[in-house]
Amino acid sequence: MIRAGRHDLVRTLADLAAQQGLGIDWYSRLKPYEAEGFPAPVSSEGARTKLYDGEQVDAYLLGRPVPPLPEVEDDEDLLDRRESAAELGISPETWKKYKSDPILTAARTEVGGVEHWPRGAVRRYRDSRPGRSAAATAGGRPKRTGDQVPRDQVPAFTAELLDADPAVSAATVTAELGVHRDTAQDALTRLRADRIADHVEAHPGLTPAEAAAQLGYPAGQARRATGRAEVLLRARHIGPYLAGVAAALHGAGWTTKEAAPDIQLPGDDRVVAALVLDGDQAPAPALVWDERYGWRTAPSRRHPVTKGAALPSEGDGVRYLAGGITPPPGVVVAALTA
Repeated sequence: MIRAGRHDLVRTLADLAAQQGLGIDWYSRLKPYEAEGFPAPVSSEGARTKLYDGEQVDAYLLGRPVPPLPEVEDDEDLLDRRESAAELGISPETWKKYKSDPILTAARTEVGGVEHWPRGAVRRYRDSRPGRSAAATAGGRPKRTGDQVPRDQVPAFTAELLDADPAVSAATVTAELGVHRDTAQDALTRLRADRIADHVEAHPGLTPAEAAAQLGYPAGQARRATGRAEVLLRARHIGPYLAGVAAALHGAGWTTKEAAPDIQLPGDDRVVAALVLDGDQAPAPALVWDERYGWRTAPSRRHPVTKGAALPSEGDGVRYLAGGITPPPGVVVAALTA
């Protein structure tokens, strides 16, 4: 996290490279930031963009003692998405649904190109979440709701009900929120899957079914969630590889920014990712990766992933790239120009 009052001191790897008179590519190859004694990042563990405290880095480079960061929590501490999710006791995937709340959008800021929220705003949101009353009182309805909860708020309300009762049923969610049974079931499945995957990652020896049992999810209710969690874990595992390919495509000038791939779970049974190639010289409008067969080009930037499980035939902008399921990023770039 970025401690209160220190956001102006934050530096990215590009900033550190420039400070030492190096290009970012060469700096990334040398990796001086991995040397013993180099200050730890202030970004969360596993964050794609590493951020550093400039005062600490300057002291290290001058051979001086690295000053410690404040240890006391402050409402003005800036939290990234992982840290904000941890503050609420939810997964980073669930945070994506929560961060559109007006309290959080008003407080959102970017540091080093990374979204952050003040700890105080995250806590105000936590304390004002409408669903808290529903979770706290049996049979209660969330505050500020009429006959039906708006669809974009269903995950947040459902999370509150699941927090209060891990065995909550879709019928109960339907009755509490006034939504369709399918909507309630989908929200429960996604939330349980996120939490099962989080639990497995925290306890690698567990299977998704064992994690579901430890979380208190009845086997009959959690069957779909367990299956989705298995796919979600595969998606998380492949994420760094897809990010590496995205970086290579950006380096080739085929994307205007190094954006993370859009990972999807069609049918909750496979992992698919789409990368839009918006560079002027891009060899195709988009790329699609499917864990069943690897990479292919797509003729549409707007809808690169086709509906249904059937694979699209080659032709009309569709071309399957050689190299297997996970060819190195350089091989993907080369295949596109072949």
